Amino acid sequence: MHVIVATDGSRQSLLAAQQLMAIADVSKVTSVSVVAVVSPLATVPFANELGGEGDDPAGAALSFRAEAHAATGVVMAALQDWGAAQVDRRVLSGSPAAEIVRAAKESSADLIVVASGSGGLSDTILLGSTAQRVQHSAPCPVLVARPKA
Repeated sequence: MHVIVATDGSRQSLLAAQQLMAIADVSKVTSVSVVAVVSPLATVPFANELGGEGDDPAGAALSFRAEAHAATGVVMAALQDWGAAQVDRRVLSGSPAAEIVRAAKESSADLIVVASGSGGLSDTILLGSTAQRVQHSAPCPVLVARPKA
């Protein structure tokens, strides 16, 4: 089974990956793609709450792609510690919902995991409308992870 785990750099998106790990049988998961989408028209930076090592070859003080790369690395590490056989990263550019769905179609994904309702950074990227759009357009089942009250 191939799983797409979307992250926007929020703690909630890491919790979504952890919810996947809590309910899925790792022996049935053959591969996981951790996907971050940087909007080319963003007015705010990719807000990485997860930390990790940014890879900013240009040395710029603020790089959306570097922050997305670092955030995906944190989620990838958690999934590798879980025992997922193959974990890869995809930092894409465009509309978050459209790019998540496109990645799922291109990789023949069996499941998409997205965060929703965090009230934090996910409000700007993966909350509500994006999660709904992914659910509506996805070629496979979607796990929408909501925060606990």
